[in-house]
Amino acid sequence: MKKNTLTNLAIIMDGNGRWAKERGLARTKGHEKGAEVIREITEYCSNHPTIKTVTLYAFSTENWKRPKMEVDFLMKLLEKYLKKELKTYHKFGVKFETIGDLSKFSPKLQKQINATKEETKNYTKLTQILALNYGARDEITRAVKKLLEQNREINQDNISKALDTPYTDIDLLIRTSGEQRLSNFLLWQTSYSELFFTPTLWPDFTSSELEEIIEKYHMVDRKFGGL
Repeated sequence: MKKNTLTNLAIIMDGNGRWAKERGLARTKGHEKGAEVIREITEYCSNHPTIKTVTLYAFSTENWKRPKMEVDFLMKLLEKYLKKELKTYHKFGVKFETIGDLSKFSPKLQKQINATKEETKNYTKLTQILALNYGARDEITRAVKKLLEQNREINQDNISKALDTPYTDIDLLIRTSGEQRLSNFLLWQTSYSELFFTPTLWPDFTSSELEEIIEKYHMVDRKFGGL
């Protein structure tokens, strides 16, 4: 059997809150630890021979429902993360991109996001994509509206091109923490993705476990609806 190539990886980073609760810590500590894990995974992906994009579910359209204190902390953490990780992007040749509707973020945070994109736009080793204020239903709805405004035909090819994602379908989707659902993440792009669920909470997830999952992915017989 031919070994599957892994080009586009996506991860639902779940379990920060539970990780903190198990240790008697505030949920914010779990988010801080989770942000550190992103660096390790990004470094691993940048050195992987075939991975071109890694898309990380960072903040969903539904996450606004969380307590205001936690949401405010996550906004500050994102800004801090982007400033701190810029050197990581430079060191490993990583281009930073986002998907989702950024208009709900503060002007200051939007400015930081756009500045990071600008500083890393010429890197080609890996593209790290953070899903921010992202929901797949929202993404598809916005894509269809865009096509209608442009008076373009509504078909699969045009919808695909109108989506936020600047790349092809996801090959492998991983969700941490033991939950087994997509939670409104990349519904269009994961139509034929291989799905892997691990009980490991995101703050405990490592590049070694990622490598083990990738090895299992290589052995899957992907049929894409065929025989």
